[in-house]
Amino acid sequence: MVVVPEGDNRERLLCPDCGFIQYQNPLIVVGAVCHWQQRILLCRRAIEPRRGYWTMPAGYLELHESTEQGAMREAWEEARAQIEIEALLAVYSVLTISQVQLVYRARLLSGDVSPGPESLEVHLFEWNALPWEQLAFPSVRWALQHYAQSRALQQFAPFVKPTGESEELE
Repeated sequence: MVVVPEGDNRERLLCPDCGFIQYQNPLIVVGAVCHWQQRILLCRRAIEPRRGYWTMPAGYLELHESTEQGAMREAWEEARAQIEIEALLAVYSVLTISQVQLVYRARLLSGDVSPGPESLEVHLFEWNALPWEQLAFPSVRWALQHYAQSRALQQFAPFVKPTGESEELE
């Protein structure tokens, strides 16, 4: 049954037999804008949603994994890329899909990349050749724009997307 548990302020699913309360919380997504010799790594998605569109290596954080470890794992799984995390680039709260996305700026340790099981292909794009019209998600565009604003800086504060900002592609 759905109730507001004692001491809470939101409706939750509650088992009347054992008292278990089901909490639903946002999912955490981790990823990285990875660069190699002035080029940016993108992966063409082999899975839904947005199969066939380009994205940065990113995915859901696993249990018992740091956000940095998760971003490194995703780069390996999607592009067989080994990366060095440089800095936290951005934090995006995507309310429409209940996600918190942490995106890192990372340096590829080698330009040797290849598709993992979730990618149809991977490519190192020159900045002026990025496939802006074929990006999978708004947050990929945001991250690339934030990367452009920070790439010449050694230190910078992470970008944070304000809660009310549009989540649509511009």
